[in-house]
Amino acid sequence: MQFFFKYAPSFGAGTPLAQVPLSKGQPTGLPCPSYTEDPMPETAFLITAFATLFVVIDPPGLVPLFIALTRGMDAERRKAMALRACIIATCLLLLFGLAGEAILTFIGISMPAFRIAGGMLLYLTALDMLFERRTQRREGQQVDPDHDPSVFPLATPLIAGPGAIATMILLVGQSGNTWPGTMAVLGLLVVMMVVTYAFLLASPPLERMLGRTGTIVITRLLGMLLAALSVQFVIDGVKGTGLIG
Repeated sequence: MQFFFKYAPSFGAGTPLAQVPLSKGQPTGLPCPSYTEDPMPETAFLITAFATLFVVIDPPGLVPLFIALTRGMDAERRKAMALRACIIATCLLLLFGLAGEAILTFIGISMPAFRIAGGMLLYLTALDMLFERRTQRREGQQVDPDHDPSVFPLATPLIAGPGAIATMILLVGQSGNTWPGTMAVLGLLVVMMVVTYAFLLASPPLERMLGRTGTIVITRLLGMLLAALSVQFVIDGVKGTGLIG
């Protein structure tokens, strides 16, 4: 007891409680210092990111193409084809979402420059959708009847094409390159692939319900949205270069 009083720190009777140092882990009832964490992306960004993925991948536009590529197959084989294609496309897009910016940095391409180039690429894709050239080009894909179409051309380039790959790199870059933001974008991609898989499974009734005219109308509407989003990508890229404020 004498040892304790000899070496224990002395505090005056008027010393406030908040100034008394306490041992590590001891509950104080006083506010603790806050540790900053990477914030989650805003809801508006998540909605925009999902909309961008939807219009680029274009699940309604894949419906007639999937039917053409799997014509003559039974329901079980068609389901297996759709699942395999979505898994392969998801792996490709996840890879570019995680390592895409590192690859760009390695070859000396800045993120603003890639935003501008990616926006231009998406704008060309939007023009193809507006003038139906994209659908005509997709329908012109020639596939060997004995070939498994789940890898080519279904998984790539129809689902995970250049536009989708560029979009993933751009969205991950816009998320702030934080782990919460990156995981949110990757999670949206997985949700988008589940939606795409559902469209592929429901392709026969959807084709009968929409018809070719309905599919063209939806594709052109999505093309308008993609054109606006691509212009925004270009504007963000120019701002990132510092040329405009």
